[in-house]
Amino acid sequence: MSPVIPLRLQPQDGGCTDAPVLRERGQREVFCGLTGIIWLHRKIQDAFFLVVGSRTCAHLIQSAAGVMIFAEPRFATAIIDERDLAGLADANEELDRVVTRLLERRPDIKMLFLVGSCPSEVIKLDLSRAASRLSQRFNPSVRVLNYSGSGIETTFTQGEDACLASLVPELPPAPASSAPELMVVGTLADVVEDQFARVFNQLGIPVRFFPPRQANALPPVGAHTRYLLAQPFLADTARALEGRGAQRLPAPFPLGIEGTMAWLAAACDAFGVSRAQLEAVTAAARERAGAALARQRAQLENKRIFFFPDSQLEVPLARFLSREMGMQLVEVGTPYLHRQHLAEELAMLPAGTRLSEGQHVENQLDRCHAEQPDIVVCGLGLANPLEAQGLTTKWAIELVFTPIQGFDQAADLAELFSRPLTRRLKLAA
Repeated sequence: MSPVIPLRLQPQDGGCTDAPVLRERGQREVFCGLTGIIWLHRKIQDAFFLVVGSRTCAHLIQSAAGVMIFAEPRFATAIIDERDLAGLADANEELDRVVTRLLERRPDIKMLFLVGSCPSEVIKLDLSRAASRLSQRFNPSVRVLNYSGSGIETTFTQGEDACLASLVPELPPAPASSAPELMVVGTLADVVEDQFARVFNQLGIPVRFFPPRQANALPPVGAHTRYLLAQPFLADTARALEGRGAQRLPAPFPLGIEGTMAWLAAACDAFGVSRAQLEAVTAAARERAGAALARQRAQLENKRIFFFPDSQLEVPLARFLSREMGMQLVEVGTPYLHRQHLAEELAMLPAGTRLSEGQHVENQLDRCHAEQPDIVVCGLGLANPLEAQGLTTKWAIELVFTPIQGFDQAADLAELFSRPLTRRLKLAA
């Protein structure tokens, strides 16, 4: 039998709502926002992402995507070379030529994103003006937008935030007389989106997902729009939606049984759906998830975990692992701590949890080595050195690439943490 999961999460002895946060400023080890293209291009199936950057940018996204030799991906890089950097070539003319050639070759493209990078920002290339110019030229068959994927002052998940924020002005206005409608905001794997769509349908809640799978299926937005964030790193997108009249439904994020149940309950409260109906609709899924999580908890309970700041998923993950898996939180580091969006999550963390915001790699490494946790969640740049020093690691970026939201993915999420521990035990045997 699965454990009884309350519909409304209860704070844990005051939680960490007002807990002090260690502000870290120093050397950083993160990917840039271009990485977000890897999951965004899979989601919006008729969009193309053209990075205006260097060969390094091209190598980064090709390596992250693992592009097969026979695949024709929906992303590419318009290379800025030495002539562009020296001002010997007209970068705008070159960009227009590349875009024209691309769209002639790929008539299936309905939306084109010009993605800025560190090199394009260095030469002050105005991609917003270029997008406006090209959109007028190729309208109405192709909509051209732009956003920055530069990693100079951001972490890699902010690429999705910048992309979705650039799309918000394109959302059609909802009629003033329209009925309230729910918008789920944040890129979800198709299988997860389908699961949530079925649940909301059974609950009688009208729902749309943003971003959509097709460029011409942008959801309307207005004063009657209520939205749930599916990801904790969408601060700019949330601000833009609220500028269009939408209202955020405060909720934890849909990780694990607890988080998913409370996330759905927030929508039910807003749309007048009874708790009894929510319990009935989700009973079978909660039962399956509870049984699967019990097996994972046996491997994770009382294990100590340290989070380096990387994806902004750290606080919801820490809540899930602490409350549902029985893990002990050594430190929960995150690149940015949005107290409003994470209020419900912070209230669920054990009182006294060490929280840090930002990055100072040397200081965090010192604390990690001193604590000797059972598992460390970190970026790829730190994982191999830590493994060589005897620590077990989990790549933070894998938690973004993998479907982890919802009841049916709860055990998969837990296994992402138990698998490295199991591997370490087998290697030691």
